[in-house]
Amino acid sequence: MIVPERPARVAGAVLGLGLIALVGLLVLSGSDPQPMPVGLQDPGPVVGWALPISRLGSDLFAVAAVGFLLAAVVLLPSGDRLEGLSVQAVRLASRAAWLWFAAAVLHYWANVADLYGRPLAQVEVEQLIDYSRLFATGRGLLVNVLAALVVALWARWTFAVRQLAVCIVLALVGVGAVGLTGHSASAGSHMLATASLVLHLVGVVVWVGGLIALSWVALRGSRRLEPAVERYSVLATWAFVIVAASGLVNAIVNLGSFGGLDSTYGFLVVIKVVALVALGLFGVAQRRRLRRKSSGFARLAVFEVLLMTLTIVVAVVLGRTATPIGEDVLTTPAELLLGRALPPEPTWGRVFVGFAPDGVGLSIVLLGAALYIAGLVVLRRRRDSWPVGRTISWFAGLTVIAWATFGGLGAYSAVMFSTHMISHMMLSMIAPIFLVLGAPMTLALRTLPGPRQRGEHSPRSLLRDALQSPVSRFYTHPIVAAVIFMGTLYAVYFTGLFEAMMRTHSGHAFMEVHFLLSGLLFYYVIIGVDPAPRRLGALARFGVLMLSVPFHAFFSVAIMSSNVIVAESYYRALERPYATDLAQDQYLGGGIAWAMGEVPLLLVIGAIFIQWFRSDAREAQRSDRAADRDDDAALEQYNAYLAGLREDQPRR
Repeated sequence: MIVPERPARVAGAVLGLGLIALVGLLVLSGSDPQPMPVGLQDPGPVVGWALPISRLGSDLFAVAAVGFLLAAVVLLPSGDRLEGLSVQAVRLASRAAWLWFAAAVLHYWANVADLYGRPLAQVEVEQLIDYSRLFATGRGLLVNVLAALVVALWARWTFAVRQLAVCIVLALVGVGAVGLTGHSASAGSHMLATASLVLHLVGVVVWVGGLIALSWVALRGSRRLEPAVERYSVLATWAFVIVAASGLVNAIVNLGSFGGLDSTYGFLVVIKVVALVALGLFGVAQRRRLRRKSSGFARLAVFEVLLMTLTIVVAVVLGRTATPIGEDVLTTPAELLLGRALPPEPTWGRVFVGFAPDGVGLSIVLLGAALYIAGLVVLRRRRDSWPVGRTISWFAGLTVIAWATFGGLGAYSAVMFSTHMISHMMLSMIAPIFLVLGAPMTLALRTLPGPRQRGEHSPRSLLRDALQSPVSRFYTHPIVAAVIFMGTLYAVYFTGLFEAMMRTHSGHAFMEVHFLLSGLLFYYVIIGVDPAPRRLGALARFGVLMLSVPFHAFFSVAIMSSNVIVAESYYRALERPYATDLAQDQYLGGGIAWAMGEVPLLLVIGAIFIQWFRSDAREAQRSDRAADRDDDAALEQYNAYLAGLREDQPRR
């Protein structure tokens, strides 16, 4: 029987049961530590058990830290300054983050010991450094460690809502970095598997963390439970959908086929699916229970947390269980570099209607579409209007992103420099124009939840404050935005940065996201219709645009006339049987960049002209309404002024 007055005991019981379940499931699945074969260095059973136990601890404490921060910043109603239960939630978040940091350090250390086949005490400092310098897995785990440390320190020294919101983002980045490790990092369809795992981890942390915080609030008997649950329900619904969809994609990639369900890995996947369905049903039951004002919420919430903990245990064991498809799916140099098989020779049909699963592009497009549609649904329920042109523009931008990342163009963007340049132009110069004209920030400000009481920092006010913050004012300065937008071209392609990023999957993903964000920032300043810290006049925006044109043209000419092949060793390592003349392909890429530079110029000039025309029309309407109210008093005053000037003139 659970005693609601003892949250600490409940937490200890849940952790203990989770640890017992982990050990039992590892033994039953055959994934428990085994002695290494003769001839291989054995780190010993301590390292073998430290790996799964530290991973479970890191996951659970990260979940708790994020959950308590969510409670303080988003879920619990509070004023301008945190007080009472919200302050206690921040303190608990800091303590959980310290435990997360300790478990993450141990997990990093144990991974290094396992890699080099040494006991923990014999791991050298150079090996700890090399693990993050040479391996993507090490870099992901190091980001996780650093994120835990920053959150622990930050949550210890501040109760400012805006800063704590930044803490939540940093914590989610640290959790998502763990997605670079595990089976997905070495599976076929690499980017799809990795991106789905990152989304899965983030969704689980938000979902489970929020429920842990609500259980704590319920066990404390707080009256603020009902409004907290109401806001959490929306958050949990989004998290559930993301967890279910990303988990399905990841399972499909790692299972390979339905035949993979016969394996131990497949059996664990089935258990996880059943647990996910059960958790969804529990969530529905909880909402109904709260609407009926019945008792027992705390008990059911604690039981749901226990079930979620056991699901995380299954996930940890899955990470140590061999997948049916194996871990050596990518074998050739091209497959290792691309994360998939080298596509056949490009044709017009393959480039325009092809498909190449890319997790980053799919995530951006699907989340962007879902969030925008959700905003439109909220407006429709309130019977508020929204311009159809903005909706069309938004989805046109998402369509361009889809083609450039996981469409036919995306299939060849990492194979040939010419197609890469088309993809670059689409992501940084075409898609952002349509996206900013879709006014996503305006839609968000009109549909996000507002304050539940006077002075509360709601999601809407947090977004508004972020848009008007000093950081936003700095980046939206036209000079800063232009330098980032145009400077990216020279920094990426005229240094070794391009090849370095192309050789790693995370680097390639970062490059795609950076191209898109730099374009969004630039065109947000130039033609954005959303609220901004500063609003430029039409002539000023046109001037900034025209100043950027020569830099883009010079870049294109420099690429075309260069005798140095950009990322030559990378493209030669692909050993593609087509477009073997790298110099000619680079010349074509430079020409494409030059030609495509005219397209956004025309689109932006047209947008600025329309905005200018509409601004004059609105000003004329305001003047007409003012004249109707005061019977043209301003005009009569001006006519009287002119008449006075004529009377004062000396007669000849």
